[in-house]
Amino acid sequence: MQRVTISQALTFACRDIGRVDACMLLQHVLDAAQAHLLTHPDQILSAQQLEAFQCLIKRRIDGVPVAYLTGERAFYDLTLIVNEAVLIPRPETELLVDLALQLIPLDRSFRVLDLGTGSGAIAITIAKHRPQSQVTAVDVSPAAMAVCRQNAQNLQIDNLSLVMGSWFDELSGERFDLIVSNPPYVAGNDPHLQQGDLRFEPQVALSAGDDGLFCINHIIHNAPDHLTENGWLLLEHGYDQASACRQLLQDRDFSNICSHPDLAGIMRVSGGQLKFVK
Repeated sequence: MQRVTISQALTFACRDIGRVDACMLLQHVLDAAQAHLLTHPDQILSAQQLEAFQCLIKRRIDGVPVAYLTGERAFYDLTLIVNEAVLIPRPETELLVDLALQLIPLDRSFRVLDLGTGSGAIAITIAKHRPQSQVTAVDVSPAAMAVCRQNAQNLQIDNLSLVMGSWFDELSGERFDLIVSNPPYVAGNDPHLQQGDLRFEPQVALSAGDDGLFCINHIIHNAPDHLTENGWLLLEHGYDQASACRQLLQDRDFSNICSHPDLAGIMRVSGGQLKFVK
């Protein structure tokens, strides 16, 4: 039997997929922390472990995202399960959560709506950090809702309600203090859709019309019917869509309209506050 150590396995894998990905995949196979790889470089992999690692390397070379190979992704301070039914949560979306948490009081009830929840990353993180709030998560995909439900169960979230439907369709008459969304916003002809991880993620959760603004426009147009007085709407959007989002918010008479940059300095989240005219 071929005897391969942790150190040797990583050396071989790094030639094809890079050290970061190799470490994450081997950690998954061994069910071990990164520190274990560093402190046990001479540990011999079993035949089953080596075969599983080699299989994952091959799939990664083919382009399958690491998160889909391991079945999980870290987001904010949580670990979420993910699969091909949902987008992979990204660091820039943590900005949307940060901004939402700033608006939500710690000590009283607050109704929050997450549209297009996918894995539940946004909704579950908000619910976890604001246990007095009541969070509603909406998605049109049964497979995505199953992932969200599992994540909520794993993280013992009990202030989250799941609604199957398209955007506001199943929320007639309901109003919320805050609406958040990371909707599809990539233009349909964007070449990035055929590159990298995006090739494997659900296209319906990525692309939205010729200019990428179809879903954003729909949400902004309908949000006033589902916001309380002084309620807020926050949306993640593309790198070049902040100005268009602010204009759409202005057209719907939102106030306190603003855009916020992510860690790369890209305007990533825009929003506004609804004030009723009395």
